[in-house]
Amino acid sequence: MAKRARHYWLMKSEPDVYSIHDLERDTTEPWDGVRNYQARNFMREMKLGDYALFYHSNAKPSGIAGVCEISKEAFPDHTQFDPDSKYFDPKSTVEEPRWQMVEVKYVEAFDDVIPLADLKVEPALEGMWVIRKGLRISVTPVEKQHFKQVLKMAGAKTKVR
Repeated sequence: MAKRARHYWLMKSEPDVYSIHDLERDTTEPWDGVRNYQARNFMREMKLGDYALFYHSNAKPSGIAGVCEISKEAFPDHTQFDPDSKYFDPKSTVEEPRWQMVEVKYVEAFDDVIPLADLKVEPALEGMWVIRKGLRISVTPVEKQHFKQVLKMAGAKTKVR
């Protein structure tokens, strides 16, 4: 059986909640608290070894801060069952969980965040989900050529195969 090609993603987090530097310190971390069905469905598609751009949202500036790798495929998000969590979902059960999470592993923090404004004016990134007007989803697919362009813009060490 042929090996599946690596896929690429973008995952947003507010840096005051969890940043690329927090992931660098922790090495791996579950990506919990996603409560958008489309974002959840994208996480269900993620496979071990896929890369994701780590995006700092609601920041000054908002933008891409680094790269992480999927280190554990989708599994039930434990926060949906915790009544003390802001991500608690009373309609979700252990037998039929609604929400999934993946685990991510640190790969690289960029020297500088690539601001959203720079992404929007880069012709090679045309069509990238994160720059589409009105699209505020926290997990999106990224085309390989877009991923490579972001790495180039960042002067990143990460290599794409």
